[in-house]
Amino acid sequence: MDANILIIDDEKGQAEAIAESLRNVGYTCSTAESGNKVVDIIRRDRIDVVVTDLVMHDMDGMKILKEIKEKSPDTEVILITGHGTVETAVISMQKGAATYLLKPVNINLLRAAVAKVVEKQDIVRSNIELHKQLEEKFGFAGIIGNSQPMHRIFNILKQIASTTATVLVMGESGTGKELIARAIHYNGPRKNNPFVELNSAAISETLLESELFGHEKGAFTGALYQRKGKFEYANNGTLFLDEIGDMPLTTQAKLLRLIEDGKIVRIGSNEPVKIDVRIIAATNKDLGALVEEGKFREDLYFRFNVICLRLPPLRERLEDIFLLMDTFIKELSKKNSKKIKDITPEARKILFRYSWPGNVRELKNCIESMIVFDQNGVLDIDDIPEHIYKSNRTALTGPVFPVGITLEEMEKELMRNTLAYVGGNRGETARILGIGERTLYRKLEKYNLK
Repeated sequence: MDANILIIDDEKGQAEAIAESLRNVGYTCSTAESGNKVVDIIRRDRIDVVVTDLVMHDMDGMKILKEIKEKSPDTEVILITGHGTVETAVISMQKGAATYLLKPVNINLLRAAVAKVVEKQDIVRSNIELHKQLEEKFGFAGIIGNSQPMHRIFNILKQIASTTATVLVMGESGTGKELIARAIHYNGPRKNNPFVELNSAAISETLLESELFGHEKGAFTGALYQRKGKFEYANNGTLFLDEIGDMPLTTQAKLLRLIEDGKIVRIGSNEPVKIDVRIIAATNKDLGALVEEGKFREDLYFRFNVICLRLPPLRERLEDIFLLMDTFIKELSKKNSKKIKDITPEARKILFRYSWPGNVRELKNCIESMIVFDQNGVLDIDDIPEHIYKSNRTALTGPVFPVGITLEEMEKELMRNTLAYVGGNRGETARILGIGERTLYRKLEKYNLK
């Protein structure tokens, strides 16, 4: 059993006796006669479980419990005492103790208690490691994807999250711009400070500046009290400005001034307020084209465009459709209290062939609709929303590849899509394409589709 146990008791003989009993069943044990040493020991060594006497001369077990949970929350604590009451037991458990044993210590009960908390730790650590491995393979901070375009996005996110640089996220509606912004914030140095969002397109021009910068009482009709703006609420954190392409030019000018000075002035006030905010901006419009048309300030565009992330639409990451589908089925079944066992291959095929103009958001809404209306626990064609089913039938009559694509490009695309369709199963891919597996492997090497 790979676990380090620390026994604390001001009676040295008692501590050694407990340690020896645990060593005999495979644990690594050390002892301490003073609770004052526990913090230094935990900082120096990895301690999985602390077994401590409740009543000691220098520091009682409750104080030790508090110190351990503050400095090393993952370390489990078992309290031992000869003065046990129900009240004391309840208090110790409320404060984070794993369990509570009475003197004289029953060695079998102690071994069972230690085994239980060690097993719990192993499960938690295994789940954390599994989650980490799955995230490395299929996503980043809740963003799901295993396609080449998404791996590129994940690599960029890992590089920029720890910085405070301004980020511009560009992509069609439904591609997950807000999710990207949250991932950047909660994996960065400001994660313990506010994440505040504002959709520029959802607020009228007359109210937008008040929402951003705040106002003083009496600054305009209806301003009955002083109000902080989003920038003040986001101080020392992150402000996510969505749909900045819809922001009026007058507001753009004031926003540029704020970014340059690091200060805001509430409407109706002359007093500047210093702020420190990381800005993540997003748009589904072509800001470069808006600059050309005179609808977006070029200097503000350059300020936002320190780091630019272009999110791919779902039609450019077909390999992710089944992964997203299965994730949403699991998540939304639980949310809607439905037991969904599976989705039929025929339904998968139709959803895979749909163009998804609403991107990941539309796919998620589709899956939730199918779950809500399903009656037999298996999602099938009859559960698919009618507009998607009809669109799929129409799409099958059109050309599969655009005119002008070369045979080699067509073959590569066909292999890529087939692999995505069967979830990466190479044997099934070879069968569908009508070629041998060795031929398939050779072509996958050629097209770098491993």
